[in-house]
Amino acid sequence: MTREVFGTLPDGQTVERITISAHGLTLSVLTLGATVQDLRLEGVDHPLVLGFPALEPYLGEGRYVGAIVGRCANRIARGHARIDDLTLELDRNEAGRTTLHGGSDGTGTRNWAVGEISADAIALSDYLPDGHMGFPGAMLVHVRYRLLPGAVLQIEMLATSSETTLCNFAQHSYFNLDGSDSIADHVLTIPAESWLPVDDTLIPLGNPAPVQGSHLDFRTPVRLGERLDGPLIDHNLCLSEHKHKLTQPAATLEAGGLRMQIASTEPGIQVYAADHMRPGATGIGGRPYGQHAGIALESQLWPDAVHHPGYPSVLLSPGQLYRQTTSFSFTRVTGS
Repeated sequence: MTREVFGTLPDGQTVERITISAHGLTLSVLTLGATVQDLRLEGVDHPLVLGFPALEPYLGEGRYVGAIVGRCANRIARGHARIDDLTLELDRNEAGRTTLHGGSDGTGTRNWAVGEISADAIALSDYLPDGHMGFPGAMLVHVRYRLLPGAVLQIEMLATSSETTLCNFAQHSYFNLDGSDSIADHVLTIPAESWLPVDDTLIPLGNPAPVQGSHLDFRTPVRLGERLDGPLIDHNLCLSEHKHKLTQPAATLEAGGLRMQIASTEPGIQVYAADHMRPGATGIGGRPYGQHAGIALESQLWPDAVHHPGYPSVLLSPGQLYRQTTSFSFTRVTGS
């Protein structure tokens, strides 16, 4: 285990990087955003995630890359919500029209406190005061990264609030398993039968639609290069209508002789193929990241659920514990 200074924020706060190695994986996490900065599999000479070797890109082009985003991940239409008789006016940090990932000071941009560190685990926490970014309730959020036997990265997120509030966290790493410039040769499988169509601001329109016949049908393995030149891939796929046990894979990604399987308690997974990325700062792989350099597979509750009573609820009440567990399992594909 190593713990070192990674950089200094404009307000003088120190950002640390903590690195652990166990069970064939090496994980580096930043206190800024509780961010996965680097992830390596023993015997593989390139990183499995996108990240940056310096702090500065995380304050601009690399915002959210690898971070834990919340207190309410994804988008909230018009930055407006109601909880019972309480009207919320939230921070509209996306083009002045929507609230994205909890607002401009959401957890993905904050410097978390370091908790217990061991040979195979890193714990961090953040405290969001009542009224922060317009959300009611003082919230304490805790995340623990663990390396488990079988080359598994497990992420557990817990949160409590002093008042009824919105709560939905997501881990926002971009994966690239073969170390190439693009995810075009990656093969993706997701067992979702439905997805959420969105408007031009990426806000869900209403009820889920069948994936059959759409560009988001990944029920059988799809080489991503066949889809990247088509409609935008930045949508929630509906795995279920409620949280569930950590059982069947939420997604499987293969490339370069590696397979990553995601299992999660969450009923949705946001799939985003990094359309916005353009070459800028050098990444940990030794080159800048261009369009489609990685793919985000974000286990979470469905987006904008506060405006859709039929969606899995994002409300968290006092005395209630929010809990998410998501795991990433890495194996070599025989014969690849």
